[in-house]
Amino acid sequence: MSHQESLTVYLAAFVAELVHSGITDVVVSPGSRSTPIALVLAEHPKLNVHIHVDERSAAFFALGIAKMTNRPTAILCTSGTAAANYFPAIVEAHYARVPLLVLTADRPHELREIGAPQAIDQIHLYGHHVKWFAEMAPPENSAEMIRYARTVCSRAAAIAKKAPAGPVHLNFPLREPLIPRLDEQLFHLAERSEGYVKVHSGELIIQDENFAYIAEKLKGKERGMIVCGNIGDEKFAEAVTRLGAVLKYPILADPLSQLRSGNHNLEQIIDTYDTFLRNEEAKTYLKPDVILRFGAMPVSKALTIFIKENPTADQFVIDGGGGWRDPAVLSTDMIFCHETVFCEKLLSQIEEINSTQYLEKWQQLNLLTKEGMTKVEDFSNLSEGKLFYQLAEILPENAALFVGNSMPIRDLDSFFLNNNKNIKIIANRGANGIDGTVSTAIGAALYSQPLYLVLGDLTFFHDLNGLLAAKKFNININIILINNNGGGIFSFLPQSEHPKHFELLFGTPLDIEFEHAVRMFNGYFTKITDWDHLRTELKKSQKISGIKVYEVVTKRNQNRDEHRDFWQTVSQEIANFVKGENE
Repeated sequence: MSHQESLTVYLAAFVAELVHSGITDVVVSPGSRSTPIALVLAEHPKLNVHIHVDERSAAFFALGIAKMTNRPTAILCTSGTAAANYFPAIVEAHYARVPLLVLTADRPHELREIGAPQAIDQIHLYGHHVKWFAEMAPPENSAEMIRYARTVCSRAAAIAKKAPAGPVHLNFPLREPLIPRLDEQLFHLAERSEGYVKVHSGELIIQDENFAYIAEKLKGKERGMIVCGNIGDEKFAEAVTRLGAVLKYPILADPLSQLRSGNHNLEQIIDTYDTFLRNEEAKTYLKPDVILRFGAMPVSKALTIFIKENPTADQFVIDGGGGWRDPAVLSTDMIFCHETVFCEKLLSQIEEINSTQYLEKWQQLNLLTKEGMTKVEDFSNLSEGKLFYQLAEILPENAALFVGNSMPIRDLDSFFLNNNKNIKIIANRGANGIDGTVSTAIGAALYSQPLYLVLGDLTFFHDLNGLLAAKKFNININIILINNNGGGIFSFLPQSEHPKHFELLFGTPLDIEFEHAVRMFNGYFTKITDWDHLRTELKKSQKISGIKVYEVVTKRNQNRDEHRDFWQTVSQEIANFVKGENE
């Protein structure tokens, strides 16, 4: 039996199972050793194959697709450093719990460790950042090996999807010649036409007696709060707001919780906590006895500190992925249960709390802070805080908003308020880096229209080549580029108090005219002059396809001073209010 026939049948079986496992999108970076897998993938009529020449950007592009579809996205590259370039996106996928199926071609065993070109050690290349690794057996045309290829594929896809979702790595050693036989019988050569093995998997859930125990611990506890971080389940908003209504607990909604925007009940959603929890009097006034926390750790440092400063409170961490999200090491109960199921089950066990006194305290401070937030209108014409304050009004219904890290995600947390527009908020908050932001957003835009990306100039520069995917596949994306000529977040950190080397090491001004780069990718570019101009441009964007970049030029130091003045003014108003309540 020829090598070509073995190569063809083996890989056709694997790719057929890939489709039966629910994978619809594959991002391929060109290379020689991966040739046979790429050709077979391209032949399958039910796969969307996206070609991206930069492996680092390609992996983030796939990450964005997986974020929006909640299905594993496969990525394929050749051997050597191509595979190493996947690493940043794999790290993000691991910590953000995004399913990726990483397929790396490799030199066969006889070409390893002898100086062969493009041969690096790819065994467990990504270490503990993948949920599972398998070194695939060399292609062979036998019933046993065909079953093996299909089973491993099904297993890998199932592991990637199973909570907590994440990346899985399969390494393929392939010998030359690398050209399979492509004909109309390609996918009929495998042993079965249907999926080889169906994996049945369920959600994590605790026993009824555990719910009874939790209900008993919550009984009569009026000073309780619910903290919601990044949650992907669309049913969670309705479930947690119903739970909050019975318990009379305020719901502190991180912007990535998807609770600040939608048609669910917003009455108990607290959205300005990042501002008023900077005030010491407010933190004493709001001291809780119980904290229920769902999802990833919140963006807000003020909220994280508040949680840490209440070690005597009963702290329940509910995690449907069975992780250990407790950096302060203060949880009293770690609950491995699907978050929505937990809310629904607990509702049938708990007694309704009648007192609304503690909830009203949070609501009063939230309202007072919102009233003080009108001062944001006095910020300079093009202000970063003012941009996020207006976003809910500017963006259309059902838009997706992808937000870059550093200052943009923090300003979103501070200034993006509750609304009924059903705006989906997305960010790369697994490892919290600026890596691959443009590429991830463009991948997400493939399955979400309209999508708006808001990011800073350093983040944009860091992933400029990610724009290639939008150009190549004619993906519509609206990019609001906040250009403060450097690392704006460092102006808020202790480093800023040491000016001698600040600009050199932290400010890092780029002095780049981004218009030229955008034009290189056939994008539309305009420099925003005022907010009416931005609104006009965003409305016009609906008639323009492809890449659209709207540059908002701001000043780092002015932005820092405006934020601090705002926080100080609101904090004083809150302190006066709390003092009056306590007298």
